[in-house]
Amino acid sequence: MENDKLFEFMTKMYGEMQEGFKRVEDRLTVVEDRLTMVEDRLTMVEDRLTMVEDRLTVVEDRLTMVEKTVLKIEDDHGKKLQALFDGHTQLNSQLDRIEKEVTKHDEFILRRIK
Repeated sequence: MENDKLFEFMTKMYGEMQEGFKRVEDRLTVVEDRLTMVEDRLTMVEDRLTMVEDRLTVVEDRLTMVEKTVLKIEDDHGKKLQALFDGHTQLNSQLDRIEKEVTKHDEFILRRIK
């Protein structure tokens, strides 16, 4: 009889173990499904990030072109402004010389009048 009880106990334990293994297996399946969903979401995020990176590369390229254009414009305008300042300096120098000559003539005329 003891053997029958032992066999019954072992059968019961085996059944409980099988149920426990089944529950663990079910839980692992749920975890695997969730991980698959997370992987799919991460793949979508990676794809979106790749798209954003591509767009940023285009924007950077455009900005580089704009920077080059702005630098060219600044250089060109700088040269033109320098030419204007040089012309202004020459004009002032000429005006100073003319003013000195006019002053000499004024003095000469005033001395003749007196």
